[in-house]
Amino acid sequence: MTAAEQLAALEVEVVGCRACPRLVAWREQVAVEKRAAYRDETYWGRPIPGFGDPAARIAVVGLAPAAHGANRTGRIFTGDRSGDWLFRAMHRAGLANQPTAQHAGDGLRLHDAWVTATVKCAPPANRPTPAERDACAPFLTRELAVLDPVVVVCLGAFGFEAACRHYGVRPRPRFGHGVEVPLDGGPTLLASFHPSQQNTFTGRLTPAMLDAVFERAAYLSAKSSPIP
Repeated sequence: MTAAEQLAALEVEVVGCRACPRLVAWREQVAVEKRAAYRDETYWGRPIPGFGDPAARIAVVGLAPAAHGANRTGRIFTGDRSGDWLFRAMHRAGLANQPTAQHAGDGLRLHDAWVTATVKCAPPANRPTPAERDACAPFLTRELAVLDPVVVVCLGAFGFEAACRHYGVRPRPRFGHGVEVPLDGGPTLLASFHPSQQNTFTGRLTPAMLDAVFERAAYLSAKSSPIP
């Protein structure tokens, strides 16, 4: 199968997963109760597959879907403030055709980039348990195996730790914004503070800081391309 076919088959498995009772109950409860601002919308309320270019050399790994973002819209980092920051930065770096992500049919397309989450279901308080993280890990393992990226942009400590576990990085480097870990025979891990409101509202993460990470990712990806 082609990469696109393998990722499509994986998407079917992800969307149908009910392995973690706590996550299943929470994502479905949120989809019924809704947030007042979205009371007239039909929530997705299921696991969220990865999204992007099947030929991507840049994989972006976050924590988990937002309860009223991706859990509502059905597409990762779509319909919430974190996604606003992420896709604006990716657009400025030439990795997205538009800077906005409002809903799954909004025309957003990614070039040379694939965006996914370590845990595929929205967790209560945005905190999956270690058991939930481990139950979901095979999905990320398969995504990264199919993509075989040149660069993995890790959003937040959770995404960074997941990437380090996947690639067997020992000793594990300390997480920090801009930390770069080139792996022998593997991709370069680029760490970034997560574009959550906790970081963007406080100024811990600025647009320039996020731009620097994605500009570096785009540079490394272009550098890996065969010379025509």
